[in-house]
Amino acid sequence: MNIPMVDLKAEYALLKDELEPAVLQALAATQYIGGPNVRAFEQEVAAYCGVRHAISCASGTDALLLALRACGVGPGDEVITTPFTFVATASTIAMCGAWPVFVDIDARTYNIDPSRIEAAITPRTRAVIPVHLYGQPADLAPIAELCRRHGLKLIEDAAQSFGAEYGGRKSGAYGEVGCFSFYPSKNLGAFGDGGMVITDDDDLAERLRVLANHGSRQRYHHDVLGYNSRLDELQAAILRVKLKRIDSFNAARRRIAQTYNEHLADSGVVTPYADGKGLHVYHQYTLQSERRDAIQRALTEAGIASAIYYPIPLHRQALFAEQCRDVQLPVAESAAQRVLSLPISPMLTEAQIERICAVVRSAQAT
Repeated sequence: MNIPMVDLKAEYALLKDELEPAVLQALAATQYIGGPNVRAFEQEVAAYCGVRHAISCASGTDALLLALRACGVGPGDEVITTPFTFVATASTIAMCGAWPVFVDIDARTYNIDPSRIEAAITPRTRAVIPVHLYGQPADLAPIAELCRRHGLKLIEDAAQSFGAEYGGRKSGAYGEVGCFSFYPSKNLGAFGDGGMVITDDDDLAERLRVLANHGSRQRYHHDVLGYNSRLDELQAAILRVKLKRIDSFNAARRRIAQTYNEHLADSGVVTPYADGKGLHVYHQYTLQSERRDAIQRALTEAGIASAIYYPIPLHRQALFAEQCRDVQLPVAESAAQRVLSLPISPMLTEAQIERICAVVRSAQAT
């Protein structure tokens, strides 16, 4: 039997009796745009994250773009971020006419290294975007202090970390704004695309809502250049059902990660490092090995999914390579050659973990 990266079929089977009535009710109400489920979901996420405002949108990419625009990032500006993330973190900066300045990562957590940020700050710097990679929050306290001293916005890319915590606050609630993705494979995933921005700042919230609605506060009156970025009613209905389970599902991910750690102890692979400064939610279970490619081939032959997040750091992508030709970020470049993510979801069984680990140990030892 094949083992997928995320078992969405098993999740659907578990939640079917709650999901289907919610969707049918939304269909029958015929309020497909900006309906009651969207409004209720925004309120529920705001309450869950402990913030005043949650503004839904069409995707995690849109969430980042809206956050950057709302924070005033524009042409000629610079935004400091990590090269070891999905391209949307940096491409949205470029979409604003600004430029991403890449800072190397911590070798253990894979998150941006706070000790390297200050050296990258220039008079053009407007914001810092740490990414909570694989579900572990970046070390936000020193980053927030840097932002405070230099007058910069702290924008959290929390796309992989819904429900994680740092400093007693939920992921996304530490900086001025936090950005979420509800892509189906995320810890809180829709049945399509979706995103959200959260903030405690009333003015930022107003700007975010205007930007997401064609730059409009009043129908047919358009004050700024905006976007058509909405979370639809059906996705909101689905996400409301799943939100009720997020803490138990994240707890299951942590238990699964611990089981992986136990089975892979002394195997020769480097298992994920939890820094203890926050609550990890293991969006991915990512190991390191010099034999990464051999392990992945063995897993594929055994019918077990795996993935490399991310094989090419952003400063080496064609999109940014010309401007970054002199940039050397050795930690990120090394990680890109060694990391491999194994299947993880709340539905993964002990037997499946044992099978996966047996293949990993064998390939590592060969």
